[in-house]
Amino acid sequence: MSVDARERVSRAAPARLLLLLGPAFVAAIAYVDPGNVAANLTAGARYGYLLVWVLVAANAIAVFVQYQSAKLGIVTGHSLPELLGRRLGTGARRAYWAQAELVAAATDIAEVIGGAIALNLLFGLPLPVGGLIVGVVAIGILAIQTRRGQRPFEVVIVGLLAVIAVGFLAGLFVSPVDWGEAAAGLVPKFDGAPTVLLAASMLGATVMPHAIYLHSALARDRHGVTSDTGRIRTLLRATRLDVVLALVIAGAVNIAMLLVAASSLRGVPGTDTIEGAHAAISSALGPAIGVVFAIGLLASGLASASVGSYAGATIMGGLLKLRVPLLARRIVTLVPAVVILALGVNPTWALVLSQVFLSLGIPFAMIPLLRLTGSRAVMGEAADRLWVRILGAAVAGLVVLLNLALVVLTVVKA
Repeated sequence: MSVDARERVSRAAPARLLLLLGPAFVAAIAYVDPGNVAANLTAGARYGYLLVWVLVAANAIAVFVQYQSAKLGIVTGHSLPELLGRRLGTGARRAYWAQAELVAAATDIAEVIGGAIALNLLFGLPLPVGGLIVGVVAIGILAIQTRRGQRPFEVVIVGLLAVIAVGFLAGLFVSPVDWGEAAAGLVPKFDGAPTVLLAASMLGATVMPHAIYLHSALARDRHGVTSDTGRIRTLLRATRLDVVLALVIAGAVNIAMLLVAASSLRGVPGTDTIEGAHAAISSALGPAIGVVFAIGLLASGLASASVGSYAGATIMGGLLKLRVPLLARRIVTLVPAVVILALGVNPTWALVLSQVFLSLGIPFAMIPLLRLTGSRAVMGEAADRLWVRILGAAVAGLVVLLNLALVVLTVVKA
């Protein structure tokens, strides 16, 4: 190839990589769902900048884990649930599906409740009615994926992600953030058992088990199955860019939420709920910021409700080998969230507890993923190098220790 030809290929390469972006942005919706809003606002309002480090660490873990999941799907042509389903016996496979399905259900509850709260803030709709509307709109978004394929679905989700980013970053530009205190919050520390519980909730809201299961399927479905090593290398390079860009945006949104709460809501009565936080934000930063915040919350609920159903179908299809239509699944999983809203359970507290439950499911997704990506029998030449396996073991160990601490503290508190 001539020098001029090589230069043309080099210039075209970045454009080709950009065309391959998308799956990570869909997975990233899981990292800015209503559960994140509840956990991050609670952390900032109660403890100021103390737990900034948790979000930074959780986002770094998310980048590592989501890339591993996408890599698994690209190299093997199979999703994580499919590979697990092939390796587990019937009883173990069903038990594994049960815990993964509970995680997906907890995700669904958080997403619908968050959207219902947003509709209540914007239009005064009763929470159960808002929950039903969120479910119906999510069905419409899923219909795009079912009828038109993944690419149009990605476009819709990326559009909603943009709305979410604007909705939650807007307050940062008018909020009096103490950047010195925020920097001090990067030093890992706790302030008693409640902060450990909240940190676990923030971790569960940031590193989402259903997103780990889903990303392998998203990457495989978007890019197709190939054994061409050159094509695989290109896809992995694009995936690294995809994951970093998507999760930098998601991480910035999460950190912005905590910073706004720490700077404007700390010590303000009633900010332990999303409704109270919204009222305080509107009072402190202006009604326009309050409306933008609520719109961001609504976009978060709608997008994450759709992605959560996609993840649940991927989990069921891989582990039980059952293909339930996405729309039917969305209708069925809507019921528990609407029931919780109708019973009058504190919606913000339900969101936070759902994220704690999700944190307990992280090791069940993360440990098998890292074992598979480190196996040459599964990944061939693309298997993780030694330093990556060591890093993965350290990350998984930290997550397990935090969850053990969560269980102990919860039992002692009870």
